[in-house]
Amino acid sequence: MKEKLKTAVIGVGKVTPLHAAALWRLPESHFTAVCSSKKEKADDFASRYGAKGYTDVSEMVINEKIDVAVICTPHPYHKRPAIEAMEAGAHVLIEKPMASSIDDCDAMLATAKKCNKQIGVVSQRRWYHPVQRVKNAIDSGKLGKPVLGTVTMLGWRDENYYRSDPWRGSWLGEGGGVLVNQAPHQLDLLQWFMGEPVELFGIWSNLNHPYIEVEDTALAIIKFKDGALGNIVVSNSQKPGIYGKVHVHGKNGASAGVQTDGGAMFVAGMSSILEPPVNDIWTIPGEENMLGEMVKEDSEFFLSLPNPMEYYHERQIEDFLRAILNNKEPLVTGEDGRVTVEIFTAIYRSARDNKPVKWPILPENRKDFDGRLKGFVN
Repeated sequence: MKEKLKTAVIGVGKVTPLHAAALWRLPESHFTAVCSSKKEKADDFASRYGAKGYTDVSEMVINEKIDVAVICTPHPYHKRPAIEAMEAGAHVLIEKPMASSIDDCDAMLATAKKCNKQIGVVSQRRWYHPVQRVKNAIDSGKLGKPVLGTVTMLGWRDENYYRSDPWRGSWLGEGGGVLVNQAPHQLDLLQWFMGEPVELFGIWSNLNHPYIEVEDTALAIIKFKDGALGNIVVSNSQKPGIYGKVHVHGKNGASAGVQTDGGAMFVAGMSSILEPPVNDIWTIPGEENMLGEMVKEDSEFFLSLPNPMEYYHERQIEDFLRAILNNKEPLVTGEDGRVTVEIFTAIYRSARDNKPVKWPILPENRKDFDGRLKGFVN
């Protein structure tokens, strides 16, 4: 059995340094190559790590015998490099969201099955200690059956953010707005905590960002397979950014929740995590008085980290590499990534058609984001 995997990154953008740093440090990884559409960019970034630059994914994977490639291209452009990498012989870890369309998700999943390769999707907040505490409480039955899950994300993105890359804020370049870029982390936690969705009604709007095409705010009511209900409120319209929270309420009346983000969510390469992630609600019988100690413990740990963003990305990459080495599933699979895309796709379709959307969420004959503007609420 291999003890070290040859690794590479595809796409050189703001998030790429987080992945490269982890691939450079982890003992399971031999960081070998970098691929970008621009040769000079690939060579320059690769030179920082003694790696080799490429402009062709297949050539890189084959020549360097890459085992794992991390996809860091913009959201609508994950499919092609992921498929090329898998067909050439590599497993792939894809930056969130997995894609901006269901069709792209299914194409990648089909290739993974055909080539016997693993897909992972970045959702590093699953490794936050307070997040894992909520998941453990659910799995151990401390809430009884989860019956209500809520996502509330009130953030802010200014014009400088949207001007920082030419693809930001457009349907073609980004595939959507807050739902596609910021909300996938919280949507992933909601489905991890609550299970499989079955029906959703949603709306979206652009409240105060006239210089972008896409939504800055979206709301939804969601129903899960076991009958549980959920509520989603996500927005980039609240200066300077307030918080992101995921709460779960149980049939026994107990509640557990996590504030994953305090203030505005961080922007890779532009800002850092502003506040430690902490449990902000905990009413489990016999544990009601433990919340203060949980917050203290998690805050101290977080503040002890030299670079929290790198640390949590590294934990997920470590999990993915170990899954490949041990022939196991990673914690966040391609199927999990598709569910997150299903949720935001259902919101766009529900708003467009002004009616609830039921699962399964299948590809449409046209591109998923064609017609999303028809769902605009002014």
